[in-house]
Amino acid sequence: MSTAKKIKITQTGSVIDQKERAKRTIIALGLGRPNYSVVKTDTPQVRGMITVVRHIVRVEEVQ
Repeated sequence: MSTAKKIKITQTGSVIDQKERAKRTIIALGLGRPNYSVVKTDTPQVRGMITVVRHIVRVEEVQ
């Protein structure tokens, strides 16, 4: 049985002076302040959100 891959998303930058789309995407990912992290299942939808805010997040694979 294979389990879904997980990724850890860490916010590295502030949403101040970012576009509204980036601010809403950060909230949708469950982040909100620099250095906050969440673990999400690696899906195309989550990867798309990461692409929108790639300049203020760091992504790592989790076992």
